[in-house]
Amino acid sequence: MKEFKGKVAVITGAANGIGFAIAKECARREIKIVIADIDAKDLKRAEEQLKADGAEVLAVEMDVMKFEDMEMLAKIALERFKHIDLLFNNAGVVIAGPAWLLSLNDWEWVMRANVGGIVHGEKVFIPIMLKQDTDCHIVNTSSVAGLLHLNGMSAYHTSKFAAVGLSESTYLDLQCETDKIKMSVFCPGFIQTDLDNCERHRPDIYKNDMSQSYYQSDLYKEEEQKKHKVIKGGMPIDTIGATIFKAIEEEKFYILTHAELNPLIGLRVKNMFEGGSPSMDVIKGVK
Repeated sequence: MKEFKGKVAVITGAANGIGFAIAKECARREIKIVIADIDAKDLKRAEEQLKADGAEVLAVEMDVMKFEDMEMLAKIALERFKHIDLLFNNAGVVIAGPAWLLSLNDWEWVMRANVGGIVHGEKVFIPIMLKQDTDCHIVNTSSVAGLLHLNGMSAYHTSKFAAVGLSESTYLDLQCETDKIKMSVFCPGFIQTDLDNCERHRPDIYKNDMSQSYYQSDLYKEEEQKKHKVIKGGMPIDTIGATIFKAIEEEKFYILTHAELNPLIGLRVKNMFEGGSPSMDVIKGVK
């Protein structure tokens, strides 16, 4: 896809961070925008900023973890704009900590948001795109954490590796159905977003008992501090929208942001072929 003016884009997790950066790039390219987010206040702010930039935008408060909300999002988008050309499955959360210390609530929340949200998006929007039989493009947001491991991020890595695998599988399935729906998986390194403050969006059913020993431990505090540090110290977000759209134009499947991490991804694969094991030496190259 190379011509974007007048196209319609649906973006989840669009009130902040990467989603909002994508929305701003859509506005620059004169794309009609449907922004969706769980945070009503930030969603309103994003809508007002995009409209001030001259964008035609529709804001929908919804939760990607709820399939009925995704269906509602599609219904509203179609009622307003009649067709959908671009889908950005972007909403996600991050949780730090070792696998055996995280609560089941932690695991269920991160998997339902980071994987379930993409499943819901694909299940609702791909049939619409197939029926349209027009050129479309889907971008699923994963992370370099879906290609490369760090310690202390077990649930997040699990969800992001799953997002990469889901995207790869869907890409192949679509090739068997149509040549009109293209796909990409976005695997950024650390970027300056608000992702580290996602706890404010945790649903009550996934709330933790913070009196449990792990959540009172020094390890938990250290992991939380590290999470904030690496995100706030990441790449500035202002070029991300352009990076993603360049990949769409070139029909690239894997979208990476940090060239310095590419050798480490290759080293991980080489290590597999040579019968090695995950290594802290590789991790030191990231940190």
